[in-house]
Amino acid sequence: MNQRVFRQGPILIQNVLLAGWALAIGIAPIAWAQPAPQATGPKQVAVDIRILKKYVGRYLVPPARVFTVTLEDGHLFTQMTGQGKVEVLPESEHDFFVKNLDAQLTFHADATGNVTEVVLHQGGDHPFKRIAEATAESLRAQLAEVDSVIAAELARHPVGSVTAGVVAGKQLIWSKSYGDADMEKKIPADADTVYRIGSITKMFTALMLEQLVDAGKVHLSDPVEKYFPEIKMVQGRFPDAPPITLVQLATHTSGLGREPDNAETYVTGTVADWEKTLIAALPQLRYQFEPGTRFFYSNIGFAVLGAALSRAAGESYVGYVGKHIFEPLGMTHSAFELNVLMQPHLAKGYQLMGPGGAVDSETPEREHKTGRGYKVPNGAIYTTVGDLAHFAAFLMGQGPESVLKTASLERFQTQSAVQANMELTSGYGIGFQVDRRDHYVDFGHGGAVAGYTSMLLVNRPKGIGVIVFSNGAANPNSLAERSLDILLK
Repeated sequence: MNQRVFRQGPILIQNVLLAGWALAIGIAPIAWAQPAPQATGPKQVAVDIRILKKYVGRYLVPPARVFTVTLEDGHLFTQMTGQGKVEVLPESEHDFFVKNLDAQLTFHADATGNVTEVVLHQGGDHPFKRIAEATAESLRAQLAEVDSVIAAELARHPVGSVTAGVVAGKQLIWSKSYGDADMEKKIPADADTVYRIGSITKMFTALMLEQLVDAGKVHLSDPVEKYFPEIKMVQGRFPDAPPITLVQLATHTSGLGREPDNAETYVTGTVADWEKTLIAALPQLRYQFEPGTRFFYSNIGFAVLGAALSRAAGESYVGYVGKHIFEPLGMTHSAFELNVLMQPHLAKGYQLMGPGGAVDSETPEREHKTGRGYKVPNGAIYTTVGDLAHFAAFLMGQGPESVLKTASLERFQTQSAVQANMELTSGYGIGFQVDRRDHYVDFGHGGAVAGYTSMLLVNRPKGIGVIVFSNGAANPNSLAERSLDILLK
């Protein structure tokens, strides 16, 4: 390596990161010139580590980015969402600078000494308010309101149960169950009740894709047929259209139909045989649009994605998710098939049939036994509120890094293209739906399987997530949205 380039490498990298700060706050990036050594400029001073600890935290960069301050081995580092870390050096107890670059920080505190904001001095003054870390105590009033909303919903539609949870940072700070997991046996739902979560499973398949990309085993732009040539059996490929890619499957822009023709033939069968069932269904699947030209939700597309990723990883899809996602996240009560430990806690599924409101529990019960057919990477997970809380915390950047580096996760969440509607109020990224509410943006996914519905929503800047499961008539989508509105108001 050229030694001159090597010596300037750290400075060049910091230039890029500081330009990223500028872009994140909406100002033109500065074309940093390499400074000549000077005797003048900020001088680093010693600051007591107890003071430095006060600055550690997260600060909101409007509208939805986060400026994170960390303390590592006595050194203060900052990181903007989607950017790398930058060390800042103290020139006083509350003023900091970046070595060799024209960027400074000032921390402000209130009369009691609590740090309330940091101001970035770069092309002007840009204040970032400190994000108060949510706790059960700080959200006591909001949680009581959430409790009332969910209880009222189940009172209006008293079929089955609801189990809900609120995640703040790494912790499930609140959870509660309402109604019966089994109405006939009068068994109340509780925190250990197991529910099916349907299409929330797609978020796990998307994470598998991100892990393999981060490991260099696949590229987002790889053609699916590189790993899963059976995709060529799909009917109606547009003349001269390029092959579909992994990222198109993950963002529902592949052009594939939602389900194959005669779908009922292919939605039964054991989890062990799901890929065989998928391959059998492919000749009954058709392209609806040219790849990459529009959003079109495809359930079977995520099954194809799971099959392609399994081939690339050299592991079965179910085995991979269990080993590389469930286990390191501590999701010990999650699986694609019921096991002897989960079976006693399974909520019995109930679905309303027609306008008369007749309740059907036989179809959901039968589907536990007949399997999901090809619908495994797109909708087969069973889990609990506690387990999904670990996943929600991970999605909000709480790690562990052994699952996926936090910087990589942020990149996939914040720098990948989102297929949005014309009003820019909703869209779909890599395995997640995103919605703009009145004063915040949330992302997550919903799910529906016969007798079960679910919703996971998170707001990353505030570090709050909401989980709602139902095995009856309640609407988790609405409940999760209303609950997050309450918690973030």
